[in-house]
Amino acid sequence: MSTALVHYSAAAATDRGRKRPSNEDAFAYSVEHGVYLVCDGMGGAAAGEIASSLAAEETLKHLTRRIGNGTETPDLAQLAEEAIIIANDAIYKRAERNYKLSGMGTTLVGLIVDERRVLLFNVGDSRCYLLRNARIQQLTVDHSLVEEQVRMGRMTRSEALRSPLKNIITRALGTQSRVTPDVFEREAEPGDLFLLCSDGLTREVSDSQIESLLCYDHTLAVLCSKLVEAAMNAGGHDNITCLLVRVEG
Repeated sequence: MSTALVHYSAAAATDRGRKRPSNEDAFAYSVEHGVYLVCDGMGGAAAGEIASSLAAEETLKHLTRRIGNGTETPDLAQLAEEAIIIANDAIYKRAERNYKLSGMGTTLVGLIVDERRVLLFNVGDSRCYLLRNARIQQLTVDHSLVEEQVRMGRMTRSEALRSPLKNIITRALGTQSRVTPDVFEREAEPGDLFLLCSDGLTREVSDSQIESLLCYDHTLAVLCSKLVEAAMNAGGHDNITCLLVRVEG
């Protein structure tokens, strides 16, 4: 693994879209600590907002506290799994205390970066993409019913996009007492651009369109705005959130 130093920059944007009365998405990040998160809540407006906000806040709090405590280099995979357990517990117990919040939950996709090490973790169908050398690649796998059907060969990718079951996710934070995230590691290269996003973007904008937009020479903030605008122009049927993280040489 190369030891050349890199640093990171980031920007994010979110919008409730054209159809939803409120925004149940949430994002949080700390460039200083190398932590980046996007969540997409469910369970009705108030419940969804609470679930996604709790997930983002609790996960960021745990990770920044542990990463920034000045001790030896932490086990990033273990930290991510601990943070997911804490966030899941906070949401689950909040719903137990208030029957109006029963069943609330949220997706979560996150990055932890440490020099060139990039740890990805996700629960649900919010995604992480990597743009490298002007080509986009989806790094995470959706925890959704249609994705499982596609992997088993029971449904084509185009059928999945049209399926009435496409909103059913098979893993979420807060809906059960335990949840297991997917956790895996990549090596970053200067110029890499990571996109964390909710399905309000990916349901409206194709991967090829996202790739095209990310290849423009704009600031990260402008690129985020362009992505949200594209989803809005395509219908804006859901809340839209995108968070971009660039690897600077």
